[in-house]
Amino acid sequence: MAGEVQSLQERYAPRNRCFGCGPANDKGLRLRSFPAESSEHGEVIATWTPEPHHLAFEGVLNGGIIGTLLDCHSNWTAAWHIRHRDGLDRPPTTVTADFHVRLRRPTPTDRAVHLAAQVTESEGNRVTVEATLSAGGEVTATCRGRFVAVGPGHPAHDAW
Repeated sequence: MAGEVQSLQERYAPRNRCFGCGPANDKGLRLRSFPAESSEHGEVIATWTPEPHHLAFEGVLNGGIIGTLLDCHSNWTAAWHIRHRDGLDRPPTTVTADFHVRLRRPTPTDRAVHLAAQVTESEGNRVTVEATLSAGGEVTATCRGRFVAVGPGHPAHDAW
């Protein structure tokens, strides 16, 4: 990774073992999310490449993997938003309150998928995020989720 730009996960949670986005989980998906430089609305983007063991059936990505990617990416979008909104040095630990995935069409496994997410509502420690997953320029899944920044006393606090 020498010379490579660090993702939000690598920069702020290098020891995180989350299956979807943990850099320290060798068997996980290791999603890497980045703030979009060209976005004035705080969009966070990612590109991820499926492997053969991620399929549901030949040529199609598993729906659970899709949900995991959208959940983790949206969660980091919420944390990144709160960091900027509140002028924090680092993103707070956020957890998923709920998320709803719509599988719009089969997601192919023969190419990278792209994720894009942005905050649509933000109040206190709660943030709503909308995200898309696309392949070959076509949206294959969408997600809307609510995420909550947690403090001391919550099992996830400072788990990153």
